[in-house]
Amino acid sequence: MSGNPVPSNPKPWPWPDSLDALVAAPAHHRLLLEDERARVLHTRIAAGDVVPLHTHRWGGIAYLQSWSHFIRRGEKGEILFDSRQAGDPPKVPCAQRTQPLPPHTVENLGPLEISILMIELKD
Repeated sequence: MSGNPVPSNPKPWPWPDSLDALVAAPAHHRLLLEDERARVLHTRIAAGDVVPLHTHRWGGIAYLQSWSHFIRRGEKGEILFDSRQAGDPPKVPCAQRTQPLPPHTVENLGPLEISILMIELKD
């Protein structure tokens, strides 16, 4: 047999499209580009802001342009990640790998705006 291997069927995304970042939190996510393979978002979270509950279906690369400490909470309000407990803050600008994210909110603890270019890879 020759040719490319057939990709395995990924697990279906269990959350509704209504929780997609662009739908559920449009004030904080702006679409810059989308095609069948990738989606590029600009995420902006002002100091003190809380982003409504939303998801990110695809992982990829996050290019941090500005950064502040933040708390990511799950759909029941439980703390999923507190950047203050994650060691030294990143030196911006920088790029980081990201994973898909289930329903979550993000609270910017300030004092700076969080600005991230998200390159979500669909394949």
